[in-house]
Amino acid sequence: MTLPQTSAPDTLALRYAEFWHWFSQHERSFFHVVKAGERVPEDFFEVLSPALDRVKEGFYMQTGMFDDDTAELIISAEGAIENIGFVEELIHAAPALASWKFTALKTATDIADTTITMAGFEFNTDTLTFYSNVVAAYPDEIDLVVVHQDYTEEHHATLSNGVYVFLETYLGELDFATSIDQITVMGAAEAKQPLVPIEKLKDFLLWRQKEFVEKYEGLRHQTDEDTYATFEAERESGNRLVAIMNTDLLAWDAKASHPWVVVVAVPYDGTDRAGMPDETTYALLNELEDALIAELPDADGYLNLGRETADSQREIYFACQNFRKPSKVLYDFQTRYADTLDVTYEIYKDKYWQSFERFSIH
Repeated sequence: MTLPQTSAPDTLALRYAEFWHWFSQHERSFFHVVKAGERVPEDFFEVLSPALDRVKEGFYMQTGMFDDDTAELIISAEGAIENIGFVEELIHAAPALASWKFTALKTATDIADTTITMAGFEFNTDTLTFYSNVVAAYPDEIDLVVVHQDYTEEHHATLSNGVYVFLETYLGELDFATSIDQITVMGAAEAKQPLVPIEKLKDFLLWRQKEFVEKYEGLRHQTDEDTYATFEAERESGNRLVAIMNTDLLAWDAKASHPWVVVVAVPYDGTDRAGMPDETTYALLNELEDALIAELPDADGYLNLGRETADSQREIYFACQNFRKPSKVLYDFQTRYADTLDVTYEIYKDKYWQSFERFSIH
């Protein structure tokens, strides 16, 4: 089969449309492959995979029969926060095809139907319980301890992996990726609180999320009058470190209202300049930062915490109320600056901005 061809202008919306046009041309043969269930890897996944990569890397697939007359294609981000919004956009652009159901992200399952078997261990309502740690310094964090009845230290990695797979299957990919901050897996002997049946986890998370929204909904921080501090240091290598950080934000008592941290990294050649950029690169880096701040304004829930320049790399930091728009903006910036700067980015949850405690002023 010929893969979809991309034509200018090469936008994601165009790539979505071209992918689905191509899929629609072959949907009957794809349907028969999935319904037969005999050569799905060879005749479905191996054909679709390069077509999806042509849209954007980071898409994963599951398929099966939704009912006797309908095949389902699930597109997953495999928990990668920066790709969730793109998966949702791709599925939103899907056509209505009578024999197909298209689903964004792995969906939640009924706890009674959720059993994972891994390396001889079972993960279900009979083997798993949980409780929640409460840390006074971080009251809004969801810090879970999950107890497996057959836990041994020797099999910690296997049991932890099984717990993660079980929770993603039970909660669904989106809720698993966004609703829990920390997970510790252990045995009952190490538990420090009464154990709660795992089937009550979903209600617990819904209650905590409702509390969180009520506490922080609509909270904004204007940065126009904020104070900034410059941090300078010399590395053991002799390279310089220069950081400019918003110290009013770092001292803010409502950090958890903007729980998503974005780190934008841009390498450059700092040879013979103690790891610092030359004037031309410095100006380009500042242009990039100014453009990012314009695209991600504080009034809309995107706070520019500052930047650090050291060891031939500039890092720019944001704390955000959501992760979808930053992922799209940064993906666009990668393309926009591709000829001059190698822009990479990371998005992760850090409700109390612990990543930046090194800049605390006491």
